[in-house]
Amino acid sequence: MKDYKQIIASKINAPLDNAEIVSLITETADDNFGDYAFPCFKLAKAMRMSPVAIAQKLAGEIALDNDIVKVEAVNGYLNFFINRQDFINDALYGVVSCGDSYGNDVIGKGKTICIDYSSVNICKSFHIGHLSTTALGSSLYKIFTALGYNVVGINHLGDYGTQFGKMIVAYKLWSNEQAVREHGVAELQRVYVKFHQEEAEHPELTDEARAWFVKVEQGDAEATKLFQMFKDVTLRDVQEIYDRLNVKFDSWNGESFYMDKMDEPLQMLRDKGLICESQGAQVVDLSDYNMPPFLLLKSDGSSLYATRDLAAAVWRKKEYDFDKCLYVVAYQQNLHFKQLFKVLELANLPWAKDMVHVAYGMVSLEDGAMSTRKGNVVLLRDVLNKAVAKSLETIVAKNPDLENKEKVAEQVGVGAVLFSALENSKIKDITFSYDRVLNFDGETAPYLQYTAARCNSILEKAGMSRYAKIAHDPRALDNIETLRLSKLIASFPQAVKDSALKYEPSIISGLLIDIAQAFNRFYIEHRVLSDNLSEQNARLTVVEATATVLKKGLALLGIETPAKM
Repeated sequence: MKDYKQIIASKINAPLDNAEIVSLITETADDNFGDYAFPCFKLAKAMRMSPVAIAQKLAGEIALDNDIVKVEAVNGYLNFFINRQDFINDALYGVVSCGDSYGNDVIGKGKTICIDYSSVNICKSFHIGHLSTTALGSSLYKIFTALGYNVVGINHLGDYGTQFGKMIVAYKLWSNEQAVREHGVAELQRVYVKFHQEEAEHPELTDEARAWFVKVEQGDAEATKLFQMFKDVTLRDVQEIYDRLNVKFDSWNGESFYMDKMDEPLQMLRDKGLICESQGAQVVDLSDYNMPPFLLLKSDGSSLYATRDLAAAVWRKKEYDFDKCLYVVAYQQNLHFKQLFKVLELANLPWAKDMVHVAYGMVSLEDGAMSTRKGNVVLLRDVLNKAVAKSLETIVAKNPDLENKEKVAEQVGVGAVLFSALENSKIKDITFSYDRVLNFDGETAPYLQYTAARCNSILEKAGMSRYAKIAHDPRALDNIETLRLSKLIASFPQAVKDSALKYEPSIISGLLIDIAQAFNRFYIEHRVLSDNLSEQNARLTVVEATATVLKKGLALLGIETPAKM
C-alpha cells in the first residue's frame, strides 16, 4: 500500500522537515473536501503570510500526477485528492493477496515482550473481575505476536500467603477430599467464605491459620500435600475457562516460585544503600518522590507481595532479556507499580524504563463491589454459559437448520463476553450487567461475526473458483461507499500497530465496528451478485477483503469467527 502522507509531504515546499510535514497531514472528515489535508497555520510566522495566502501559494506549486490528481486551497488548508480508483484497488487486493496475514508486520523481530496477565488466585473461583486482565493481556499477546515480537505470556499465580493457612484450617474443619473432588473450586470457595464468617467470632482460627501457613513454608508433608491439591484443583478449573477464551500462557510461575529468589535483589538494594529500617521493617524510602515507603520485609522478617514482585522482575530480565515487561493489572495498583519501577530505577538498572503498568478499570456489580471473602461474585463460567445459551436460543429461532449450532453458539456467546471487555478504552470502569453483555444488537461481537458470516455466504453463492478467474471491472468500485470502506480497511495495519503502541485493543475493536457498518452500507447500496460477472467480481473483492479483515481483527481480540450463522 502506498504511503500517501509521504507522497504528499514530498510535494509540499514548506520550511519544515519532512517528518514534521507528515505529522501534520490528516485524513479529511468529508470526502467532498478531498482525502488528505495539510494545515498551513504553522507556516504563517516563518513565511510572513496568512495561512490562506500560504495555502494558495503552495497549491499553485504542487505538480499533479497519477497519485495526487487534484489540490485545493480552502481556508488555510491544502486539500489533496488522491487517485481513488488506484487507492481502492491497492487497498482491496492488498488484503486479498495477504489473506490471514494482513496486518502482520516484522517491526518486533528480535525483540521480546513479557506480558503478566490474568494472575488468578489459588483456591478462588474465576469470576467476572478476572475478565478484563485476561482479555486484555491475551489480546495484547496476539497483537504483539502478529507484529513479529517474541511474546512471553505469564500467569503470575497468587499461590502464596497466609490465606492458604486459612484454607487448610477451613478444609480440615468443614470439608474433605471427596467433596473437593466432586465440587472442585466451588467447595474450596464455600469453606473459604465460611472461615471468614467464623473468624470474626473465633479469633483463635486466625492463629491456627498462621501456624498452618508456617508449616507450608517449612515443607511440612501434610501442609504441602493439601496446598498442592488446592493448586491442582484450581488450575484444572481455570484451564477450562482459558480454553474457552482462547487464552494461553508460556509461564505459570506464581509468587511461590520466587520465594528462594528474593535474597539476591534484596542484597543488591542493600549494597546500593537503598534499604533502611522503619519501625523494624525493611523499606526503600521514596519520600523524595512523593510516595510512601516501599515495604520489602516486615519487622518479623517475612516477605510481602512487593518483595516477590521485585524478585520476579529481576528474574524475568535474566531469563528472557525482555525489551518490555507489561503488567496488565487494575489501576488500584498504580501506586504499587510506581514504587516498584522507581526502586528499580534507583538501583540503576537500565531496563527499569522498560517496565510498563497497563492499567485498566475495575469491574463491579450493579449492587456494589465484589468480594470473594463474602461470596459476592459473578462466576465467569456462569456468564459464559448464559451467553452461549442465549446465542443458541437465537440461532435456533433464526436459522434452525444451521449445522454445528452448539459450536457456533459457543463462538458467539464467548465472543460477546470477550468483546464486552475490549470494546472501550481499557481504563474505563465497568459495572457488570447481564443485559449489557448479552445484548446481541448494535456494536457487539455478534454483529461483527454476523457481518463476516454474511460475507462468507455471498462468496459461497458466487463460487470462489469462478470469482478467481474472471476479470474485474474497476468502474463497479467507483462509488463513495466503496471508497469509505476501503479507507477503513487500509487503516487496519496501522490500527494494529497503534493498539500495540498504546496497549489498547479497543482501537481494533472500534475499527472493526466501523468496517462492519461501512460494509453494510455498501451492501445496501450496491448489488453484489448479478449477471454482469465483471462487475460482480469487482464487488466480490470488497466482500472478501471485508471478511478477511473482520476475521483477522476478531482473532487479535481472541474471538472466533463462525463460517456461517
